[in-house]
Amino acid sequence: MSGPRRRPPTMIAGPTATGEPAATTPPVDPRAVRIGVAPATRFEGDPAFTLAPSPDPVARPVPPGRAAPEDLRVDGVPARIRLQRHDAVRARLEEDGPGGITRTDVLFGPVGRDRRRGTEIREVVVEGWRIEVEVESERRAALRERARRGAGAASRGGPVEVRAIIPGRVVAVSVESGDDVAAGEQILVVEAMKMQNELRAPREGTVERVGVAVGDTIEVGDLLVVIR
Repeated sequence: MSGPRRRPPTMIAGPTATGEPAATTPPVDPRAVRIGVAPATRFEGDPAFTLAPSPDPVARPVPPGRAAPEDLRVDGVPARIRLQRHDAVRARLEEDGPGGITRTDVLFGPVGRDRRRGTEIREVVVEGWRIEVEVESERRAALRERARRGAGAASRGGPVEVRAIIPGRVVAVSVESGDDVAAGEQILVVEAMKMQNELRAPREGTVERVGVAVGDTIEVGDLLVVIR
């Protein structure tokens, strides 16, 4: 392996308002991804949905008439959907419904990355309409929502302290005192057990204190960042 592997940010630290360990995140389907309209083309009320298993990144043609895998689920509900790939760009989405098969022409643009939010962005043209789609693992999306749900309580209880829950070494610090951060924005990178772990802001706020610097060795319970 050429470099350190990466693991989800919650393996290294968890946010609390009192310094107590963060609650355990409910399990989610490890195969699932959350798909929604990216902020650049989003309207209020545009829904996001989960898809499991995650789409195959390799463009493979699907023979006409073949049913979708039995375990393909959209928002946990079995779905009969298939994507007929013409090439890496052009495709046709087919969905079996009560009235027969619905066919939708789709064009796929290149994949980009929103480094601030930690998601993948892809331009999709659906029957001539351009949309930017945001994709991230369902596990990370669930963590983001959990952090947002706790933001109100955390703000009422004072600043949020992010503390280490396993030992490691700080390899990058992305913020400093006084910086405004968005929920999900990277604040630290910590190396632990030969893996680099991105640590993201648990909620929107202002960095009140950064308790570590690049090169520091951290132990369980060490204060990393305070966000108000």
